[in-house]
Amino acid sequence: MAKHGKKYLAAKAKIENETFYEPRQAVALAKETATTNFDATIELHLRMGLDPRQADQQVRDVVVLPHGLGKTVRVLVFAQGEGATAAREAGADLVADDDETLGKIQAGMTDFDVAIATPDMMGKVGRLGRVLGPRGLMPNPKAGTVVNADDMGRAIQEAKAGRVEFRLDKTANIHVPIGKASFDEQKLFENLAALMDAIKKARPSGAKGSYIKRITMATTMGPGIKMDPNLAQSMEVSG
Repeated sequence: MAKHGKKYLAAKAKIENETFYEPRQAVALAKETATTNFDATIELHLRMGLDPRQADQQVRDVVVLPHGLGKTVRVLVFAQGEGATAAREAGADLVADDDETLGKIQAGMTDFDVAIATPDMMGKVGRLGRVLGPRGLMPNPKAGTVVNADDMGRAIQEAKAGRVEFRLDKTANIHVPIGKASFDEQKLFENLAALMDAIKKARPSGAKGSYIKRITMATTMGPGIKMDPNLAQSMEVSG
């Protein structure tokens, strides 16, 4: 068992282990129990009632959080010609339109948070799978990161605004950040509501019985806060 410091133990003492908190209480507790010296990220961990081995029980989608994630998102775009021009005009941090840049990425350069590609570049991008795949940076049409030049501006804007991808992992869990501990409670609540709405809408056709079994909210290196899954699923998205 890992030994926890005084700060962690003091934070954990504020949480009742057997209580399933309603969403607003969970958000308030997450802010209160952030123990790091830096601005901790608040994450949601969902245990799903799905079988990741079944093709009709997959979850993979994106949501634009209304208040973003509180960090600068660096966007790299794989494009040439018109697509590359559109990417630069839309504020891409880096445009990979030459073999030199592609070579740097192949060698392990991943100084970016989101990668977007035009369809004609996917042949070249596919060769970078070993670098991009494990880091969750591989452009994918389902995640809205493979787009035509016409949609480039919107895709970059959304990525920078707080567009978050969520997906079912091999252990039937979904892990998603919803903001920073420095956000006020209302902003975190609205981000949480937008995420829960997107996860509900992403329910796959093969889902049987209980879709979301357990939800835990936690800050970076902080204790887990159990949330009532039924109340979380009935949250209203304002606006």
